[in-house]
Amino acid sequence: MAYFAPYIDATGLHCPTYQDIMEEQIQQARAIYGQDIYLGTDSQDYQYISTFALKMSDTLQAIKLVYDSRGPGTAIGSGLDILVKLNGIKRNGSGYSVATETLSGTPGTVINNGVVQDKQNYYWNLPPSVVIGTAGTVDAQVTCQTAGPIAANAGDIDAIATPTYGWSLATNALAAVQGVNAETDSQLKGRQSISTSQPSRTVLEGTKGAIAAVSGVTRFIVYENPTNDVDTDGLPPHSITAVVEGGSDADIAQAIFLKKGPGCLANGTTVVNITDQFGQIVPIGFYRPSYVDIDVVVNVKQLTGYTSATTSLIKTALVNYLDSLSIGDDLPASSLWGSSLSAMQSLSKPTFSITSLTLAKHGLTQGTADITIGFDEVVRGNSSYLTINVT
Repeated sequence: MAYFAPYIDATGLHCPTYQDIMEEQIQQARAIYGQDIYLGTDSQDYQYISTFALKMSDTLQAIKLVYDSRGPGTAIGSGLDILVKLNGIKRNGSGYSVATETLSGTPGTVINNGVVQDKQNYYWNLPPSVVIGTAGTVDAQVTCQTAGPIAANAGDIDAIATPTYGWSLATNALAAVQGVNAETDSQLKGRQSISTSQPSRTVLEGTKGAIAAVSGVTRFIVYENPTNDVDTDGLPPHSITAVVEGGSDADIAQAIFLKKGPGCLANGTTVVNITDQFGQIVPIGFYRPSYVDIDVVVNVKQLTGYTSATTSLIKTALVNYLDSLSIGDDLPASSLWGSSLSAMQSLSKPTFSITSLTLAKHGLTQGTADITIGFDEVVRGNSSYLTINVT
């Protein structure tokens, strides 16, 4: 394209490219100094012109980013954070995995600033001060030092990282409650779009928008059964069923109470009693998602360039994909092939080939069939359940 002056029309701000600016500068230089001026890439004049062209291009690109940051659809980063505040929401930060740790040792032993370690070499902080009880044990909540969805199965957090006299054992009887990654721009944009549905034309959209605006909510889905019969998911007639991850029970129930339609049952196993302005108690129910761990076995043939780090990249890619699925999403087996292959920098120069891939819900028989997920379930990635066999 030829150089053009920046302009704004119905489709947005348009700016010339670096190459357009460069060619225009060269033409102007020849018009000033004559057509016989030498402007080869090795000339000082060319280098001087290219430097100015680059600065102009950089400035125009920065202006375009500023222009695009005026709306939530094209804004990024901190600009997006500012805009969504107008809708009463904010970006969800990263969260830390937590677990209940049983500490054993001499009764009365005081553990100050204790740290335990899991089998994946992650460190978990105890409360500032913990005292072992008269029975020789005490339960304490431990928090992972690394933010994000760090998984720890029952019995995984079993090493004492800060030895203390009188403290002999540590273990977790239950799996850790996983943390979350910081909300991405695309996730925040999706939640912002839903949040604007609060004053919408349909009550259901307004309910979804209210739930999306609840602080701490990371994933959710709302089902509606307007019929006179129980639906295929077993949801009662004339009801809405929200499945919500994150946020407090009270805030979620209040959001549903304020937006749901009259005479509509708010269905769910988590029930919060809301007192309306007339003193009447209204039970509001919703579900918390059940997490489904997936066992995956990937058999790969290593090609040129494959290293032990590649195995770790395959696991990471699989975990990230599994954690990205929404509540109620089924798991297609083919998607795990694509996730595994994404660990390669370039498919045109493969470092491995997949000879077979099987999957199953944790503890069940491996197979190649897609996995069906319930309406109140969500798939969870756990690197401990991923096996990469290399030949």
